[in-house]
Amino acid sequence: MSLRELYQEMILDHGRQPRNFGELSSATHVHAGHNPLCGDKLMLYVKVENGIIEAARFNGEGCAICMASASLMTEAVKQLSLPQAHHLFEGFHQLVTTGEAPDMDLGKLAVFSGVAEFPIRVKCATLAWHTLEAALANKPDPVSTE
Repeated sequence: MSLRELYQEMILDHGRQPRNFGELSSATHVHAGHNPLCGDKLMLYVKVENGIIEAARFNGEGCAICMASASLMTEAVKQLSLPQAHHLFEGFHQLVTTGEAPDMDLGKLAVFSGVAEFPIRVKCATLAWHTLEAALANKPDPVSTE
């Protein structure tokens, strides 16, 4: 199996069976995100204590890339400080928009490296991340990719 096939399998797996799916009753930050072009909609729940992301969950519906991105994001940001989570967002955004890996270890998030080849899918991959940024900044309006 090629690396590309392995990446596709991981995206499909997380898209079909997302991790951390469902509400988080102890959330300190809740925010909605919507990608009207693709129809992706999600609600993100984040619990922050002492500047550390203790838990992250989401619910909603969307394409496999959106669901997989939200699933892998909720895994990746746990136990990160808010600046670390923002730095991870920047690295992920660079990966999916340019196809170039940033000078950091993205772990499983590297599976999204091929998204840059399909610019229309960048919004699907980044919706959860933009929603996280808005939630942590306490922005009042829902995130829209349009």
